[in-house]
Amino acid sequence: MHLFWMILQIVILITIAMLHVAYATYFERKIIGHMQVRMGPMRVGPHGLLQPIADGIKSFFKEDIIPECADRPGFLAAPVICLSAMIASLAVLPFAAGWVLADLNIGLLFIFAMSSLASYGVILAGWASNSKYTFLGGMRSMAQVISYEISMGLSLVGVMMLAGSLNLSEIVAAQGDSFFGMYLFPQAIGFFVFVVAMLAETNRVPFDLPEAETELVSGYCTEYSGFRYALFFMAEYIGMMVMASIGVICFLGGWHGPFSIPFPPFFWFMIKLYAIMFFFMWIRSTLPRYRYDQLMELGWKVMIPLALFNILLTGLFKTVVG
Repeated sequence: MHLFWMILQIVILITIAMLHVAYATYFERKIIGHMQVRMGPMRVGPHGLLQPIADGIKSFFKEDIIPECADRPGFLAAPVICLSAMIASLAVLPFAAGWVLADLNIGLLFIFAMSSLASYGVILAGWASNSKYTFLGGMRSMAQVISYEISMGLSLVGVMMLAGSLNLSEIVAAQGDSFFGMYLFPQAIGFFVFVVAMLAETNRVPFDLPEAETELVSGYCTEYSGFRYALFFMAEYIGMMVMASIGVICFLGGWHGPFSIPFPPFFWFMIKLYAIMFFFMWIRSTLPRYRYDQLMELGWKVMIPLALFNILLTGLFKTVVG
């Protein structure tokens, strides 16, 4: 019975995540459309509400082309690795008190491990496709992930120091004594570094260098088509959800509201999650893409020193306040 209940929870979690992914693409297209004085999708269903379903059906039935010179096992495995790692990350995210599939004591480390594993899928796709464009996209992704995972890890060290735990539920509980029940204010520098690293880790504008259309056609997934191409984008949007959830849990108080409004905890969590998802889309429609040298310079010369400075400040704060 316990096994059946666990499987049911996994199925429900994945189903809800996939629905969120489908409609995240819809809202992104709508938001960017309105910001650029366009309507966005309007044809399929009222106000285009059925567009994600139409896109999914189209992707499923499109021809799956495998290049003749590609390394077939690696080519087939790459999108599955990316999507599996991102789905596995959902298991340790607490959406409310007790609403977590696996309440690990090292939940934060597990998220980092899965994020790194997903980047292997991107690198493998770039190499296995046997194309110059995909190989350059994979190499860019490898350098970018190495650079900004350091920044992201260091940005969360201050949160770990204040909470005294790597368990995500305990990190949320520890924020109760902070201003507005959040670590956003004592960890403002860490939050800034985290947001920049979050954009780079998910290959989002202005850091979408691994799939830069103007230079690399579609980067590491240039040779993919049909449903396998869609798997990469499912992984990207689930990655956005995971990173936004980490931001909510570690800096924005998780499922606790900043005011005494009697909203359900899950509702507070989703409001904050959607706010960060909107930020992803807002940035995409606003900022131009960085040059690659600017991306690396920002990571190594600005973000890492800032994150180290934040750790120093947090240590001083803990020493003085006790």
